[in-house]
Amino acid sequence: MAIDPDIAATLAALLAAEEPTDAQWSLLIHWELADRQRAAAWGITPENVDTQLQTRLEWLRAIGVWPAAVPLPADQDVYVSLYWQLWLPLALTIKAARDRLQRPLIQGILGVQGCGKTTLTRILVQLLTAMGYPTLSFSLDDLYKTYADRCRLRQADPRLRWRGPPGTHDIDLGLATLDHLRRAPSQEGVDIPRFDKSLYQGEGDRIAPERVQGIDIVLFEGWFVGVRPVAEAQFEQAPAPICTEADRRFARDMNRWLQHYLPLWERLDRLLLLCPEDYRMSKRWRQQAEQRMRAAGQPGMEEATVDAFVDYFWRALHPELFITPLKHDRTITNLVIEINLDRTPRTVYRPK
Repeated sequence: MAIDPDIAATLAALLAAEEPTDAQWSLLIHWELADRQRAAAWGITPENVDTQLQTRLEWLRAIGVWPAAVPLPADQDVYVSLYWQLWLPLALTIKAARDRLQRPLIQGILGVQGCGKTTLTRILVQLLTAMGYPTLSFSLDDLYKTYADRCRLRQADPRLRWRGPPGTHDIDLGLATLDHLRRAPSQEGVDIPRFDKSLYQGEGDRIAPERVQGIDIVLFEGWFVGVRPVAEAQFEQAPAPICTEADRRFARDMNRWLQHYLPLWERLDRLLLLCPEDYRMSKRWRQQAEQRMRAAGQPGMEEATVDAFVDYFWRALHPELFITPLKHDRTITNLVIEINLDRTPRTVYRPK
C-alpha cells in the first residue's frame, strides 16, 4: 500500500499538531473525495467534506495516534493512513450510530479466519473508549459450550471434532448476555462470558465471567456473526472442499443449525463485514501464523493440518455461499471493508 509522499508529509504535519496549509488541506479533501465508495460509506459529500475532516482532525489531536492495540509498524506512513482514512472515521461512524439510540449499541463484526477482526476490534475499543463511549469486545468464541458439553456433543456427532461450527455455542447464554447489555442501566454490572482456548490441550473451556458496567458500545465479532441460512439447493453445486455426499450432508446440517442463531443476530444493530478480496487468502494467513509459531519454538500446526482445519470450516459454512452474498445485501450489512493480502484496505463501501 504505497502512500503519496505529499499525503504522507501532510499527515505527518497533522500528527505533529501543525496547522495544515491551504494546499495541504485541499490535498486531504481531494484524497477523501477521490474514492467515492469510501466517501459515501463515511457519509462524506463535497458539501460537508470540510466539516467532516475538521471533526476528524479534532479527534486526531484529542486522542493521539499509535493505539496500544497494534504494534508500531515499520512503515509508519501506511499506519497513519489507516488511522486517518479507516480506523478513526469508522469509530466516528459507530459513535454516531450509538448517539441515535437510547440504549447501548450492538455492533456486529463478521470476518473470516485471519482477516484481522480481533485487531480491528481492539483498536475500536481503544478509540471509542477515548471518545467517551465505554466499549466492550465480545466474541462468538466466548459463547462456546463447556469442554464437558462439547465432549458429549462430539460423542453424539463425531463430525463436530473441532469447536467453531454452528451447534458448538451456547446460544441462550449469548441471548441473555446481549439482552442484559442492551437494557442494563449504567450503574448495573453485567457478567460477560469468557473462554480460554488454551485449556485442555487446546480444546478450551469456559472460565470465570468478566464483570462490566456502564457499557455504551458492544463489538460482537466472530467468523460467522450475522450469517444466514441459504437455499439448500446451493449445495448440489457447492464449491470445494464440499465435494462428496458426506460433505454436502454436513453442509446442509450446519445450514439448518444456523436457524438457531437467527435470534442472536436479531440483537445486532449493525453489521460490519471485514473480508479479503478472495476468501482463500484466509488459508494463507493461517499458514503464515502457524509458521511464525513454529519458528518461535511454539507448537504450531503443520501445513497439511492447517489445510484440513480450514477446509473443515469451509465445509461447514463456505465463505462463497454464506459470506460473499452479504457484501451486496444492504438489508443485513451496513459496511464492507475488503482487504488485500497484507490486510490493508482494498475498498470500503456500503452495499447498494
